[in-house]
Amino acid sequence: MNNKPDKKPQPNKLPKMRFNFYWLYGAIAVFLIFLNFTGEENKMKDIPYSQFQQYVEKGYVHKVVIVNKETAEVSIPENDTTALIEIFGASQAAKHTKAPQLTVSIPSSDRFDEFITSKPNIEVKYEERKDYVESLLYSFGPLLFFVLLWMFLMRRMGGGAGPQGGIFNVGKSRAQLFDKDSPTHKVTFKDVAGLESAKQEVEEIVAFLKNPKRYTDLGGKIPKGALLVGPPGTGKTLLAKAVAGEANVPFFSMSGSDFVEMFVGVGASRVRDLFRQAKEKSPCIIFIDEIDAVGRARGKNPAFNSNDERENTLNQLLTEMDGFGSNSGVIILAATNRADILDKALLRAGRFDRQISVDLPDVHERNEIFQVHLRPLKTAKDLNIDFLAKQTPGFSGADIANVCNEAALIAARKNKKSVEKQDFLDAVDRIIGGLEKKNKITTLSEKRSIAIHEAGHASVSWLLEFANPLVKVTIVPRGKALGAAWYLPEERQLTTKEQMLDEMCSLLGGRAAEDVCYGKVSTGALNDLERATKMAYAMVVYYGMSDKLKNISFYDSTQADYSFTKPYSDKTAEIIDQEMQSIVSEQYERAKSIIATNREKHEELANLLVENEVIFTEDVERIFGKRPWVSRMDELMNENKKTEEKAPKAETESDSEIANSEKPEDV
Repeated sequence: MNNKPDKKPQPNKLPKMRFNFYWLYGAIAVFLIFLNFTGEENKMKDIPYSQFQQYVEKGYVHKVVIVNKETAEVSIPENDTTALIEIFGASQAAKHTKAPQLTVSIPSSDRFDEFITSKPNIEVKYEERKDYVESLLYSFGPLLFFVLLWMFLMRRMGGGAGPQGGIFNVGKSRAQLFDKDSPTHKVTFKDVAGLESAKQEVEEIVAFLKNPKRYTDLGGKIPKGALLVGPPGTGKTLLAKAVAGEANVPFFSMSGSDFVEMFVGVGASRVRDLFRQAKEKSPCIIFIDEIDAVGRARGKNPAFNSNDERENTLNQLLTEMDGFGSNSGVIILAATNRADILDKALLRAGRFDRQISVDLPDVHERNEIFQVHLRPLKTAKDLNIDFLAKQTPGFSGADIANVCNEAALIAARKNKKSVEKQDFLDAVDRIIGGLEKKNKITTLSEKRSIAIHEAGHASVSWLLEFANPLVKVTIVPRGKALGAAWYLPEERQLTTKEQMLDEMCSLLGGRAAEDVCYGKVSTGALNDLERATKMAYAMVVYYGMSDKLKNISFYDSTQADYSFTKPYSDKTAEIIDQEMQSIVSEQYERAKSIIATNREKHEELANLLVENEVIFTEDVERIFGKRPWVSRMDELMNENKKTEEKAPKAETESDSEIANSEKPEDV
């Protein structure tokens, strides 16, 4: 045990600056510029050849040095004040006493020799000079330029400046290390709402990292890897951070695409370096997000194996995961939403032993997620979180966070002091249907036709037992839709044939209402027909719910997405088409019968919709009466409340039993 006191941080102490060659290069450049400007005063004055001839005739020149037969350096006596003042002026004469003072370009060496030799009192000297710096730049300058350009490109492709950049570090791991003192370790299971089943799965991993000896003494082996599988936004990355926070160990985070590089062998080198660092930091966690970028099944690439580098990286990853010792203390977590395309060797026992399903939250888990994201918001006191959880079926944790943020923005736009229930409803509508387009021009007849269509959906769904409960109907355009009906989908674990038929009949209610009321149909039912057709196809081909193809399923969970074959013959395809058409036609006639039977109530609902543009459950209930069926979601919420009420009582009884058991027996 270390009894040394922890060193307190010194906030006033500045961090040490690391030496960088760029500072040296900058200092040399500044020094050269300084020498260039300081030597400006002693530079010779350049004069034309005619002016030089005038100075020679006046006797100002006493020495000429001819350099390379191209330039002449002219010297004027230091004591000839008259000449210096005439040439440089009175203010600059004293600064040009050092010889030579003038330079002149020679137009012709023969003419210059003839002119200068006619003046016997002038000293003439010939010199050959070479500029070694200039010749060096001409010789090695292009090569140096390309070398510097190559180094710059290598630094950019290697990750830029820093410890991971550069041509020599291109094969190093790019994983971010979050150590024990990192803010990432502040995330615990308390910050992860919902995901109860997934948290139970990873508790054993946390327990092993906290106390590995407890398992190794008994000869047990902890799973080397766990794969988090689920739709986007369900909290896979957050759950991995919570595991690291609970275990209080180093956490290496890296994306699957960080392994892939244009250079051959770089991906495999980064895998080796990542596992080397992890072994030095063990016990620790390696988290690879979106592992499908590098773990796609080998030999099943749509590009016909054009990227061999990715396969080499996957091979190295497989080797490293299988090469660790049983008790090395390094656990690999990975996340993906496409587990079906991963290589089978990656999922075998000894690598990713467990697949933890991170599904979309149910109504109870959405309640907990709302409680987390509502903490920083100033909400109204009468806000019902259970109601918000019911209004967001199928939403992931990221979607709920977006709803809360959008509701706060809507409330701020309306200058409210707190976020109210209507703001959340508007946020849900905004996310699902898009922004309202109240400025879209529609005629009265078009508005009436849209109302008939949407009222048909509302009427049929209200009168069917297994159809989704209605929330509201609107004819205000949103996105590409001219009108919409909001439902609360029943989050069923199993779906029967009757339930699917009722949902299909509800989808066809809009087209049926147009047919009954107007005797003609429009193109507004495109989305409804598409969904109904897909549902009928699933019933016949996948679920075996047709009369002629009973208990037969052509669904293949192992089949790749890019397969060009179908698992049935052309004759069977004709039967499938007939069965689909029969199911859809039967439900369409059923919807028309419901609309015709309740024609007056449907007309009243459509008129109310034209008048108010938006109607809610209460309006439909007032016209058609209360539904005699209880929705599955309400049933689950009621059972959950009963369980919570019984929980404290059960704990009290168990406590009393424990207290009685601890009493000593009478002798």
